Amino acid sequence: MAGGIGSRFWPLSNSKRPKQFLDILGTGKTLIQQTFDRLAKVCPKENILVVTGQDLYNLVNEQLPEVKPANILTEPFRRNTAPCIAYAAFKIRSMCKDANIIVAPSDHVILEENLFSECIEQGLDFVEKTGNILTLGIVPYRPETGYGYIQVSKQYPEYENIKKVKTFTEKPNLELAEIFYKSGDFLWNSGIFLWNVNTILDAFKQYLPNLNTLFESGLQHLNTNREIEYIHEVYSESHGISIDYGIMEKADNVCVLKANFGWSDLGTWKSFHEQSYKDSNNNVVKAGKH
Repeated sequence: MAGGIGSRFWPLSNSKRPKQFLDILGTGKTLIQQTFDRLAKVCPKENILVVTGQDLYNLVNEQLPEVKPANILTEPFRRNTAPCIAYAAFKIRSMCKDANIIVAPSDHVILEENLFSECIEQGLDFVEKTGNILTLGIVPYRPETGYGYIQVSKQYPEYENIKKVKTFTEKPNLELAEIFYKSGDFLWNSGIFLWNVNTILDAFKQYLPNLNTLFESGLQHLNTNREIEYIHEVYSESHGISIDYGIMEKADNVCVLKANFGWSDLGTWKSFHEQSYKDSNNNVVKAGKH
């Protein structure tokens, strides 16, 4: 997922170049390039799709030349994550009727990439064999008000580190975040999901039927010269809704894989400070062209 309006790191990022297209941490690669490289370790490059805004197509094409143009799906309007994921899921099913899918934002930082790959491989095995929805939950190391939380319940049989989800909670105030942190029953919601394509499309049919109907009304136009026009019609009639609110908080087959691979959504200047080298006065200075 590579949309966004570039507001969180303004003025460094903006609507014409959101943060995923920047080398914010000075690694030599932009965040979206790092995400592509990370996913290419667990998925053939030709199977990676990017969903982005129409106005960002050229940036994606420029920064990810290994992604063929047909795999860059463009959204005519911003409608949050549920329509974005529905578009990708229907597109993927048109190419592979039993695909297992990783959904990943393009602007996250993951420091321990080998541990990430291990989690993804375990997660793909889990969703293929069980037909459940899986999210990756990050072990918290402080009370944090900027992340959503996942409360876990009993462990899923035969899968180490995978548990049933009890509740999702949006970004809490500090008092509640401290309670969550001390309880040991909560994980940070990473926004990274795994599922079988049929599992997630069944969930759209059950929990977001209007959106599902909109997409199903013109599926014959996928992979034709009418696809862009068809998607424009769907997005014109759909409402913005997140996958978390639309499906994850309602479905009864959601599980979470407990993970700790150096994750940050790099959503604030504070998180940028945490991920950057600091001088003796705890200051971070970045200079040069981005």
